[in-house]
Amino acid sequence: MKPALRLALFEPDIPQNTAAVLRTCACLGVPAEIIEPCGFVFGGTHMRRAGMDYVERAEITRHVDWQAFQKSYPDSRRVLLTTKAASPFTGFQFQPGDILISGRESAGVPDHVHDACDARLLIPMMADMRSLNMAVAAAMVMSEALRQLSAFPAPQAASENIPE
Repeated sequence: MKPALRLALFEPDIPQNTAAVLRTCACLGVPAEIIEPCGFVFGGTHMRRAGMDYVERAEITRHVDWQAFQKSYPDSRRVLLTTKAASPFTGFQFQPGDILISGRESAGVPDHVHDACDARLLIPMMADMRSLNMAVAAAMVMSEALRQLSAFPAPQAASENIPE
């Protein structure tokens, strides 16, 4: 079955942020795409510590570069999360099969990636703030997309051993 949504990280710089995103993807059932090169050793100590055992449960596809990623999903709409956008994510209509793309923490994405995306979205913030943490921003937008697509995982049943 085709997933409702994918989340791609373009050349991520910070292993702890990548691990946090992968943990979120694992918990929400959203496949993750890693567009390399990464600015760290993928799966290294910092990433393992931040992701705990959740990273192992994430559905991860690694792409050697942007071109390889592009070839993997030729028919999917690419939705870039960027501070350089004019449209807030809160007014965007997500579609099944969309791929959310988050850029490098240090530099965002280059112009050729920006130009290849079908939509560019920002998160409304206070005027004197530059940006949110990449993992936080990805979780916010992914959550809205899943809500719109009615694609959140089914809630877990409460355990009989946990008092209400």
